[in-house]
Amino acid sequence: MSPIRTVMTGLLAASLATPALASGQSCATPEERSALDIRALQSQLMVVALTCQQEEQYNRFVTQHRGVLGSVYGQVQRHFRRVYGGAGQRRLDEYITNTANGHSQVGISQGSLFCQNQAGLFPAALATNNRDQLAHLSQERQIQQVYSPTACGTPATRSASSTRPAQQARPQRAASQQQPARAANASAPRS
Repeated sequence: MSPIRTVMTGLLAASLATPALASGQSCATPEERSALDIRALQSQLMVVALTCQQEEQYNRFVTQHRGVLGSVYGQVQRHFRRVYGGAGQRRLDEYITNTANGHSQVGISQGSLFCQNQAGLFPAALATNNRDQLAHLSQERQIQQVYSPTACGTPATRSASSTRPAQQARPQRAASQQQPARAANASAPRS
């Protein structure tokens, strides 16, 4: 089995053993949403690097955006701690695994067209200069999100059985618009 298939198989197995994150149990600030978008973009880029033999471009991306990626990871980590308390680290790990698996599954479903479909992603990511541009790229390319809490402060409907507002998740993107990634915290894939 090729190294990339081994990684993909491991991600699939991990995701099957990991309960899905419940969307809508919390809210996210605009900064947290931006951080989640950038984490999804990084995950997508990892899958592209592994699948399309573009490790050098991924390493350039990580080097170029090291400060932003570290800050984003910390912000996502704090979000999961705030929302899930003591279970925050476990939920963060599930989020990373599920995000990578989702991106990998899209890559697998596109087969030999995947690398062609992703050809412009690295040049676009390397052309960005800051956090806002990275978040915009993720949104523009509709990078798949597996966890989409509502925006904090968004009015929500009241549940008949509760006085607490019901939270609603952002709609998931269509499978045809989704794109792939690997479960890792910000480390570059090795050849």
